[in-house]
Amino acid sequence: MNKQKKNYILIPIITSILSLCILLFSSLNLNVKNNKSYNTFKNDLESNKVLKVTLSTSPYMTIYLKDGTSYTTDNPNSPNLREELLSKDISINENNNINITKTFAGLLLLGSIITLVFMSTNKSKGMSSATSIELTDFSEDNSKTLNFKDVAGNEEAKESLKEIVDFLSNPEKYKSYGARMPKGVILYGDPGTGKTLLAKAVAGEAKVPFYALSGSDFVQVYVGVGAARIRNLFKKARSHGKAVIFIDEIDAIGKNRDDGKTAGGNDERDQTLNALLTEMSGFGESEGVIVMAATNRLDILDQALLRPGRFDRHIEVSLPDVSAREKIINLHLDNKPHMDLNIKDIAKKTSYFSGAKLENLINEAAILAAKDNSEYITETHIDKAYSIVLAGHEKLERSHLKESDLLLTSYHEVGHALTSLLVLPEDEVSKISIIPTTKGAGGYTLTIPEDTNYQRADYLKKKIMVMLGGRAAEEIIFGKEKITTGASSDLTNATNIAMGMISEYGMGETLGLLKLSSLGSMASGYSTKVVEECKDLINSLYDDTLKLLNNNKDLLEQFSLELLEKETLRKEEIDIWKKLCWCKAFLVNQDN
Repeated sequence: MNKQKKNYILIPIITSILSLCILLFSSLNLNVKNNKSYNTFKNDLESNKVLKVTLSTSPYMTIYLKDGTSYTTDNPNSPNLREELLSKDISINENNNINITKTFAGLLLLGSIITLVFMSTNKSKGMSSATSIELTDFSEDNSKTLNFKDVAGNEEAKESLKEIVDFLSNPEKYKSYGARMPKGVILYGDPGTGKTLLAKAVAGEAKVPFYALSGSDFVQVYVGVGAARIRNLFKKARSHGKAVIFIDEIDAIGKNRDDGKTAGGNDERDQTLNALLTEMSGFGESEGVIVMAATNRLDILDQALLRPGRFDRHIEVSLPDVSAREKIINLHLDNKPHMDLNIKDIAKKTSYFSGAKLENLINEAAILAAKDNSEYITETHIDKAYSIVLAGHEKLERSHLKESDLLLTSYHEVGHALTSLLVLPEDEVSKISIIPTTKGAGGYTLTIPEDTNYQRADYLKKKIMVMLGGRAAEEIIFGKEKITTGASSDLTNATNIAMGMISEYGMGETLGLLKLSSLGSMASGYSTKVVEECKDLINSLYDDTLKLLNNNKDLLEQFSLELLEKETLRKEEIDIWKKLCWCKAFLVNQDN
């Protein structure tokens, strides 16, 4: 868009230059085109060589001689000259026509100049508007005003924010104790956990204006525009007295600065961040302006932004636990018709779901109920929605699928499920399907992990085994030479877990208790060794998975054939195989 604007301004500039050139050429042409002195004309006149003379309003006249030649000379514009010419029977032509070329060029030049003046004025206005920012007070819309009761879960975060609300509502109470209002609050956590909702709830509870912006609103091509917008934002917020400013995705402008150590630094972003730091340091707690921000990556933010006196409070907004998920589900079902829903069961099987993901689950269920013309949202709709959210919609057209592909998919998915039943019985396998989905999966296995704040090393290793179970089942049944590409995403996930264990969580030998991401430039010396250890770990766990499934090959084959026949196995059918696994494990232990 900026390129187009630059191209547009070139048009009047080029036109002006061309018009000026035409005018200069026309003037020069008149001066040089066979021009002779007035004395020459007088001599020709006395010698009776002149045939006719053309007079005009210009400072030149054209002389035509009897021999057919002509020239121009100075026009004295004298009445005596006319008399003299007439007395000698020399004809006089009057040429008062305007020079069209010169006239057109002059008008074009004038128009170009006017256009340039207009565009220059408009540009200055545009730059002025570019530095300003449109602020919408979302608290004015009563339909969108939120309170803490509208935000389910995150009780700890809400408790921390209630103090902010009290500060805004009763500042005098805290002043009597000599307490100052926090200047800034930063909310951090996984995407979809409700950071923006909490910020809106703070403004709604305190009944103050709420201005929501994104970090990208301050990122501009022109250096200085973002900084100017920051200053204008705070100026407008102060004019309203008490207010809440919310900057979403603050990492767009608040990333760690490189201090000029690396090439290609972002001057615009740095200036914008400096302006934000200055403004946050510049206003006092008495002004009643609270700056709230949200980010998914607290670790990459500049430390100057996070220090006390700027963003004083750092509040984690974590993924909801089972009780919080129950509250969130009830909240989203409140305005929807439903019947006989086991909310506790839904909350249990949605481990590691964010608030946004839970809302999407309930919405998908409502869509399915409307599609079926059902009077209520039922468990069936919830189950279908659960599969859609995690794996995508099942493809309706499956006639092109080969029997051999379905058989391979069946063994692959049962490889995942059986490995999970054998090594991670605490995780619930809720559904297995060989029906392709719109997300590109040839089949899928849905597993519900236990709610926990921490994951132990042995659990992570078993998780890797489950991910490798599909690939291992393919090798056992079809042979190593006929392994397919179906395990691509499984290998990606397994690699990520293994790399995290070794490089970030201190569960490896190469780094010991060192954290690779904290080593900076020194990390490059360890990268090869870390990759080697990661490779050894995954290969070792793959061998364990092969051994495990080989020892239970009969279960693998029978389980896979049932899945091939039914295409989808649900929790009740999977639980039967879970019991068979337990019985076999018990018998093996008895023999040993």
